[in-house]
Parts: sequence; structure tokens; C-alpha cells
Amino acid sequence: MREFIVEADGGSRGNPGPAGYGSVVIDATTGETLAERAEFIGVATNNVAEYRGLLAGLRAARELDPSARVRVRMDSKLVVEQMSGRWKIKHPDMKPLAAEAARVLPPGQVTYEWIPREQNKHADRLANEAMDAGKRGEQWNEGASRAALDARSAGAPSVPESSGPPGDAVAGAAKAREALSRAAAERTTGGAAEASLPGGAERTVAEAVAKPGANTGDDVRAGRAVALSTAGAATSAPAAAPTVGWGAAPDLGAPATFVLLRHGETPLTPQKRFSGSGGTDPSLSDVGRGQAERVAAALARRGTVQHILASPLARTRETAGIVAARLGLEVTVEDGLIETDFGAWEGLTFGEVRERHPDDLNAWLADPEAEPTGGGESFAATAVRIAAARDRLVAAYAGRTVLLVTHVTPIKTLVRLALGAPPESLFRMELSAASLSAVAYYADGNASVRLFNDTSHLRP
Repeated sequence: MREFIVEADGGSRGNPGPAGYGSVVIDATTGETLAERAEFIGVATNNVAEYRGLLAGLRAARELDPSARVRVRMDSKLVVEQMSGRWKIKHPDMKPLAAEAARVLPPGQVTYEWIPREQNKHADRLANEAMDAGKRGEQWNEGASRAALDARSAGAPSVPESSGPPGDAVAGAAKAREALSRAAAERTTGGAAEASLPGGAERTVAEAVAKPGANTGDDVRAGRAVALSTAGAATSAPAAAPTVGWGAAPDLGAPATFVLLRHGETPLTPQKRFSGSGGTDPSLSDVGRGQAERVAAALARRGTVQHILASPLARTRETAGIVAARLGLEVTVEDGLIETDFGAWEGLTFGEVRERHPDDLNAWLADPEAEPTGGGESFAATAVRIAAARDRLVAAYAGRTVLLVTHVTPIKTLVRLALGAPPESLFRMELSAASLSAVAYYADGNASVRLFNDTSHLRP
């Protein structure tokens, strides 16, 4: 009996956003590529795109030999665990896709194996080619893919293959610019180019391991922000158009700028307890009110905020009210800015949740579709809600500077979406009480993160 390996992947530039999948069928004995499949599928989530890639790979394997054994290899823990029967499928978009995948071949012929992303580059490349084709208003075709491979093997510079779920247009342009810069530098120096910001300035970033949505800020790992060198690229290849992170084109106009303020401390904050929208609604502590006064003074000195919107919860409305009184503005309540509902975990510490609900917690840490115990809100659902609120507010406040007084998960989600970062990045951001962040949204759809977790106004 023949044996095939199916490798599949999918991605969404926005999650949800423009999405595509890629899959490849490989002869398990010879390692020969037998079939490739890829398609741009319109707006979808990463998980939907991954399931569509799985379906395409299984169907291609069936066309080659319906009696063959198939070993599916994917870097999506979610799909592998769900299709292996170890995780429940709760999301309504996932259930019909999983059921359809289970019917392509008899269950006894198919096994599933998780692999690291770096071992799934073939399918990842196809998925990105499909999304690139969709951006051009086309569909992927195998001939174009082969031509691109031939160009790479001949030494032409290419955009690096994605090492994570695809990002938005800003991230994609940055990758292309990085590839051009590296190729130019290696041709002129014979080695790797050093990455630097214009003017030689360097920036550092802190990468935290705090759990998103909860007040569980633990260790912070210092890291260096990888910047791109543009020196020499213009002489060897056409320069990529500048993205908003480097300077917007003058005809884009003023962006809608969201200044993101996390509310001040509540009695639960120093205890590092989950505090979402599904439990008690604590007010600010004395410390939290003092923090709100200090951030109000800092914003008054800057003098740029024109509107104030707040989540409907007490701690955000109280913080916003203190700032509004100092700035002479009114507060508008925006329901879309509310914190995630943490279900039965509300009021518990991370350690208490691990002790009482270990399986649910492990699933939540691994799968953005997983809900907290007791029917809380998944991070995937939060992201859909936050993206809808973002789009509505960007349209309503074009060219204006708006203070959004909200919570940990909404702020991290807005930053993640602006960067085109994968869902797991939520676990790698530290966000302090009464901290300020900022994202600018331009008319061409690009976003630029301008500030993150600034607490300088809280220092004595």
C-alpha cells in the first residue's frame, strides 16, 4: 500500500482578514512532491484557512490513490488535536470543516502529526503565494509557483518565508524591504548586513510572559527590536514604497490616532487576579485613582486628545471620568471596548485556575478558539469584536486623536492586529495599569504602532 505525507497550512492577514491556504502531497518513500494545492479564499480566520488547506491536501491525496495511507503533518496544534479527537470542536466555523475532512478518506487511513513551523515551509510558502495572488486580484496557479521557485534557485532575492501567521500590509512590506537590503549588503560586503534604524538609532523592546487579559505580569525578557537597513538597496533593486512606520505618503492625510489607556488599579490588580467582564465590576482603588490623576495631568500637558471613549465597566468609566474632567471633554461609552469574559476564572489567580481547571487552562494557552471554563469568551472571539469596533471607530474619527480607556486584552489585541502578529503574541506583552499605548490608522488601511506600555507619567 502506498503512503503519502500531506503537509498543509493556512493564514490570514488580519485574522480575520484576506486568507489563503497551501498544501502539498509527498511520496513518503521517495520524498517526491506529487501535488501542490493553494487558493485565496477571501476573508477568513487563520483556523478556517488551516482547515481549508487540510481539506485540499486530503482531496489531492485521494485523487492520486484513494487506497493510500496518509500521514498529515501540520504546525497547527488546534487542527491536529481536533482531528485526532483529543480536543473538542466548539467553534461553529470549524465543525463543518472538520466533519468534511473526516469524510474525505476512511479514518483508519489517516493519521495526524504536529510539526514545528520551520518544518512546514513548503505549505506555508504556498499559502503566502495564494494570499499574494489574491491581493493582485488573481488566483494562485502552479505555473507561477514553479517560476518563483526557479527564480529563487537561480539566486534572485526573494521575500523570506513566513515564520509565523502572515501579517498585514505593513509587515509584508517590511519583509520585502529586509530581503532587498540583505541581498544588496551581501553582494557589496560578502557578509550579512547589520540592521539599523535610520540615523543609526537603536531601540529596545521588552518581551513579557504575562498572561493576556489577566493581571499576571511575571518576568520581562529584554529583547532588541530588529530594524531594517535600507542602505544600498536602491542601487541594486527597486525600492519598496515607504510604509507608515517609516513615514506616510503626504496624500494619505492625518491618521485616526487611538491613544490606548489601560484603567488604573483596582483591588484585584496587585493580587494578579483575572478581572474581565463576566464577574464583579470593581471600582478603582485609591492607588488607581491616583494613577488616573497622573495620567490625566500627562495628557493635559500633551494637549492632543480630542475625544474620549471608554469601556462600559466601572473601572474604565471612572478612569475616563478623571481624565475627562482634567481635559474638559465628555466621555462616550463604547461597548466594543469591554474586557474579555473569563467565565469561571473571574477573581481567581493564575495558580488557582491551574489547580482547579488544568485541562481547560492548557487548552486556552494553546488555542485562541478555546474558551475559559464556564463559557467565557475566547481570544479569537475577542479579536473579532475588537476588530469590528476598531473599523467602526477609525471611520468615525478619521484624522482625529481619540483616547480609548479600556483593558488589557482589547489593548493587546489592537496592537497585535496592527502589527499583524500571531495570536500567541498576546502572551508576550506586558501591559501595566494606567499605561499608555498608541496606534495610528491611515486612509490606505495601514497601521503604525507609535507607543506601547508607557508608564513614565506614573513615576514620582
